[in-house]
Amino acid sequence: MNPASGNPGHQPAPLRAGARDYAIEGNLVCLGPAVDREVPDAGNRSKRRRKTDRLTEARAAYEAAAAHQAQHDALTDLPNRSLLRTRLDAALLAQRQSNSPVALLLLNLDRFKEINDTLGHRVGDTLLQQLGKRLQGALWGEDLVARLGGDEFAVLIAGADAKRAAHIADHLMRVLQAPFELEGQLVAVDASIGIAIAPDHGQDADTVLRCADGAMRHAKGSGTGPAVYRPDLDQHFPDRLALVGELRSAIDRDELLLHYQPKLNLRDGTLVGVEALVRWQHPQRGFLPPCEFISLAEQTGLIYPLSHWVLEAALRQQHAWRGLGLDVPVAVNLSRRTLHDPQLPETVARLLTRWDVAPTALVLEITEGSVMADPVRAAENLRQLRDLGVHVSIDDFGTGYSSLASLKNLSVDELKIDQSFVQAMAIDASARAIVRAIVDLADALKTARGRRGR
Repeated sequence: MNPASGNPGHQPAPLRAGARDYAIEGNLVCLGPAVDREVPDAGNRSKRRRKTDRLTEARAAYEAAAAHQAQHDALTDLPNRSLLRTRLDAALLAQRQSNSPVALLLLNLDRFKEINDTLGHRVGDTLLQQLGKRLQGALWGEDLVARLGGDEFAVLIAGADAKRAAHIADHLMRVLQAPFELEGQLVAVDASIGIAIAPDHGQDADTVLRCADGAMRHAKGSGTGPAVYRPDLDQHFPDRLALVGELRSAIDRDELLLHYQPKLNLRDGTLVGVEALVRWQHPQRGFLPPCEFISLAEQTGLIYPLSHWVLEAALRQQHAWRGLGLDVPVAVNLSRRTLHDPQLPETVARLLTRWDVAPTALVLEITEGSVMADPVRAAENLRQLRDLGVHVSIDDFGTGYSSLASLKNLSVDELKIDQSFVQAMAIDASARAIVRAIVDLADALKTARGRRGR
């Protein structure tokens, strides 16, 4: 077939590029050089197209990676706060159209700083990565898990009302109960979860996030499990926020004080001990009882330096009294978070040595609820404290949910019957029966007994 005839689109590239003109004109002498000239040019154009395609693909991949990085956490690869906000806005818009509720859960780890301080930040990072994967594996469908920063995570669930959200939060708490394996060590973690529901608690993202955060702070302070937002949780929030800073300064500047409540032997009236009760004489707010700042300390983590301050102040006072000839045991109340602190036995031993106080002169008071929040960890700390020689008392006994089996396994010296039973003994037969049963139980366990009045 004559190469100069037919459809030009099906001809070789050199002919389409210009050599065809020579063939049509019959100037075959010039055809060879034209072909030789056009063939390399066509190849170069093909290479340039391939290079352009590769650059386009690389640019697209870079832009996709940058977009992913902008919306995902670098450590866990979970959606970050920015993407959560975008998804929350979209969910709230859909909620207004469908009238279906939206739930936001905020989860914050308890004692994460201790893990970082004890095992190192690399282990802490590994924990966060494993926790993110575990949370993702525990949820379904379109539920979104995001890391907001630090040890705080969020879960966004479309179509969930308060009841279903609380059920999911309980499920997540159970999922997190299994220890995490971190460099050959099994590490148990606790978490606090706050829940907010749209539109019940808010119709815009800022309000829903604030309500979920308020519920989470309440859950962390109360230690009673996941909490659903209530309006009273954030009453006077700006004032409480200011009080946090003031409490931190009061601890650092040694501005708190201890009141000592005597314990008497009812048979002869002799002094058998005292209980240290922390108080705060605020320079502007006046006298503040514990109920005004203890829960705040629990929620913010200030409970650790506060507990340390109370322990040291009480032992310092016991040392001073002993120098004056008054050698009586001093009791100190421990919060739930302090009881579960892995550093507690070491801290107590160091303070006893610093103030030259005999371990038997210190009584640490705990509650049933603080023990049952983590019986294994509590039992281990109590065992170490008892090995030091420190005495342990269960305060407000009878109001918690401890079983006889757990009580049998705890190293305690004293049961303090809750005042609600003691005060009602004179008029309530049931209260008398409960007090009698606890006294008999204490006798059977060879523990001391009694209950202070307030």
